[in-house]
Amino acid sequence: MAERGGRKSQVDPKLLELLACPLTKGPLSWDAERSELVSRLAKLAYPVRDGIPIMLPSEARSIGLEKK
Repeated sequence: MAERGGRKSQVDPKLLELLACPLTKGPLSWDAERSELVSRLAKLAYPVRDGIPIMLPSEARSIGLEKK
């Protein structure tokens, strides 16, 4: 989990409104526990490192049915 100074990474809510999944162009949701942006349509979770979303499909983690 990406942490800096004992705090989890955060994503600016305004930035979250602007970001979209690069594969589906669909919406993303924030998973604060894992510091990831989740695309339910693509079933991918993009990491956020030091507050910077890494929106590369090659860096994304595939998610299964464990995500609601």
